[in-house]
Amino acid sequence: MTTPMTDGDYAARAEQLTKTYGDGENAVHALDGVSLAVRRGEFVAIMGPSGSGKSTLMHMMAGLDAPTSGRVWLGSQQITGLSDHELTVLRRRRVGFVFQSFNLVPTLTARENILLPFDLDGRRPSSSEQARVDHLVHALGLVERVHHRPDQLSGGQQQRVAIARALATAPDLVFADEPTGNLDSRSSREVLTLLRTASREFGQSIAMVTHDPVAASRADRVVFVGDGRIVADKPAQTAEQISAFMLRAEEVTA
Repeated sequence: MTTPMTDGDYAARAEQLTKTYGDGENAVHALDGVSLAVRRGEFVAIMGPSGSGKSTLMHMMAGLDAPTSGRVWLGSQQITGLSDHELTVLRRRRVGFVFQSFNLVPTLTARENILLPFDLDGRRPSSSEQARVDHLVHALGLVERVHHRPDQLSGGQQQRVAIARALATAPDLVFADEPTGNLDSRSSREVLTLLRTASREFGQSIAMVTHDPVAASRADRVVFVGDGRIVADKPAQTAEQISAFMLRAEEVTA
């Protein structure tokens, strides 16, 4: 007998999300009744063509944008309707972000960038949090680079710093937005391996938006979005399977 999932089993959930821009005949429906749940420790890839709604969905689940209707939970807390200040604090403490453009502060060292979430929260990391940061620095191969500024690091090293920063506070969920988009193939493989390791070994929940079938093939689950709706939700897929599905989807909509 299967044990039913409870709120505590999910890192994030979205229920019947809609997002509409404009009114009447000019209305654009970016999301149309989307429901999605990310389990704790799960690595989910979100795929779809430009304008499909995948980034809008992630922004809603990260508390970066508000839905027109529907509800979002981070862990067991419903975040729909929170004030801007409450959402800012929630994102700082409970959500990690990894961006295509790295978004590192150029005047700070690698270590200072990693510790930035604590500085923004107006506090020093606790002993256990500092131990976690030290472990991340070692695990991500940054020991020899912690005193370097971003312009002294390679693209792959900068993305490792960004991943360490996203994981430093042990967030409920890490959102990765095209994290390999600006990297060469070797650095891309390294970053994807690190994200996979974060999920497998640290129990980190990750939702990754990507156009890349190879990147998506590293995930536990692949969710395909099209025209503001989830069109498929599949377990781990090979890059070939993902490419074939996307090609079929394009032929249907052509």
